[in-house]
Amino acid sequence: MKKVIATDKAPAAIGPYSQAIEVNGMIFTSGVIPVNPATGEIPAGIEAQAEQAIGNLAALLKAAGSGTDRVVKTTVFIKEMEHFATVNGIYAKYFTGEYPARSCVEVARLPKDVLIEIEAIALQA
Repeated sequence: MKKVIATDKAPAAIGPYSQAIEVNGMIFTSGVIPVNPATGEIPAGIEAQAEQAIGNLAALLKAAGSGTDRVVKTTVFIKEMEHFATVNGIYAKYFTGEYPARSCVEVARLPKDVLIEIEAIALQA
């Protein structure tokens, strides 16, 4: 049995998909981009975009009854691998202690031409 997770505290889906799905106590998020859910604006620069994207992911996890401390795997998509160290610094603010497994890949293009997108698999609290 699956349950759709939706919140206005994270960007709405921009296509035929759910923000997140819960199945048997596991949360699977869609990719989250750095759109301010209140204004629809995208901040400039990788630091601000990483903060917004990971903050949006944290809000989505909270709405799903989870949190960044319950994440077991993330996938981070970045536009330029030169941003890897900057993204790591911001990522470390949200994920502490026992870090989740992670993949980070450089991609040619992301939705709305953002610089970062992140998805996660987490345990429900």
